[in-house]
Amino acid sequence: MPDNASSTRDFMEQIKRSPSEELHARSRQISESLFNLRFRLASGQVEDPKRLRKYKKALARINTVLRAREVAQERGEGK
Repeated sequence: MPDNASSTRDFMEQIKRSPSEELHARSRQISESLFNLRFRLASGQVEDPKRLRKYKKALARINTVLRAREVAQERGEGK
């Protein structure tokens, strides 16, 4: 979860060191949390609305790292 990182830099270091399988699992977990958070936001049960933005950004960062790994692997295999 993006909540356990002390800063964005710390979070980025964590996801860069993580294996791809773990990142896929984290991505699914954050997506589910984001889905539930949207419902709670609509019903007014969210204390911190900034969490929605934080989760979206965390998901985008994970997807970016995963895509960079895919591109690097494709370039390595293409040679």
